[in-house]
Amino acid sequence: MKRRAAALLFCLLLVFQLSLPPARAAERVYFTAVGSYVLPLSDNTMPFWSGGYVYIPSSIFTGAAREALGVSQVLDSGQEWVTLYSVRKSLTYNLSDHCALDNDGTVYYPGAIRRNGTVFVPASTVSRYFDLVYSVIEVEHGSMVWLRQPDYNMSDKLYAGAAQYSMNSVYADYIRAKETARPEGGSSGGTARPSSPSEPQDPAAGLDGMRIALCLKAGSDAAAMADALAVYGAGAAFFFTPEEMERQGGTLRRLTAAGQGIGILADASHPEQTVEEQLEAGNAALFRATCGKTRLAYIQNSGAHTLRTAGEAGFHCLRPDLDRSGSALRSASGAQELVRRLASWRGDAAVWLGDDVSPAGLRAFLFAAREAGGECAAYTELGLR
Repeated sequence: MKRRAAALLFCLLLVFQLSLPPARAAERVYFTAVGSYVLPLSDNTMPFWSGGYVYIPSSIFTGAAREALGVSQVLDSGQEWVTLYSVRKSLTYNLSDHCALDNDGTVYYPGAIRRNGTVFVPASTVSRYFDLVYSVIEVEHGSMVWLRQPDYNMSDKLYAGAAQYSMNSVYADYIRAKETARPEGGSSGGTARPSSPSEPQDPAAGLDGMRIALCLKAGSDAAAMADALAVYGAGAAFFFTPEEMERQGGTLRRLTAAGQGIGILADASHPEQTVEEQLEAGNAALFRATCGKTRLAYIQNSGAHTLRTAGEAGFHCLRPDLDRSGSALRSASGAQELVRRLASWRGDAAVWLGDDVSPAGLRAFLFAAREAGGECAAYTELGLR
């Protein structure tokens, strides 16, 4: 009897659920990202899966994305074939043959697909042939196919976090375009429209044209920090204690060659050395490593008299516009917070980061700052360069 009652109750619930209107869901999309660029969204160029392969539009191998990957495309005017090529090799897809041929005539499967008037190629084959790396990452509004050079040293999770602003903006533009194209009075399909990227949702909107001088205490990971800067073509200033300068001669030479700022980190409360002695020791170590000296210094725990004395000795003492040494820069959230703080600043800014910085956090900030139109420049005794 109980079983019959339970079965009857289940049937009634099923009928009730079937009578409800379908639940409305946000529109799920596939983003395309190349290097540090999140590309515009379009139904005609959106990646898709077919036969176990994810396909990407061949049109991404143009413009800034082409420069980031080192691969270009030549598309036949009739869209019967497309050739992707780098400096040393090429891969041609003939849409009627369902395969590709390289310079030597070697055949590669699967072939290209034409959809919505756009030619798509398999991400796995293209990445493997041109020595690229790709990932399919789950993100807020769907998934993202991310292509990059193999030396792009950032995890999928960190990249997705750093690219969140760009994805929100691209997604908002996509939804806005679809709603504009929808006939007046038509159903919106329940898609929630995100805020416009010009609204306060995007804290990076105020970075356009800002020059940012990142100043940090150089520790054992200074070389990894230099790697992050090199990926983005960015500048910064590294402040070494005399002891660190003695230990990191190779890093000092690399930073000098790259045009990065190098300064001496001194402490006015040092129990054994005066500020003058620390500055002299730092320059002596720097000269042994690079045959050069610096006049850039950051003096901790100093008063006006100490700074004036160092200035009279010819040193340019850093006086940061923003002191962020109490705030960590070790993740995408830390990077977003720093961008948010800079968005409220007017004009160029020298930012003291201290030593609570990781290479991953620095990469996330460089990505976010560049996406917002900011420029991270080297800082020397002559100021921003």
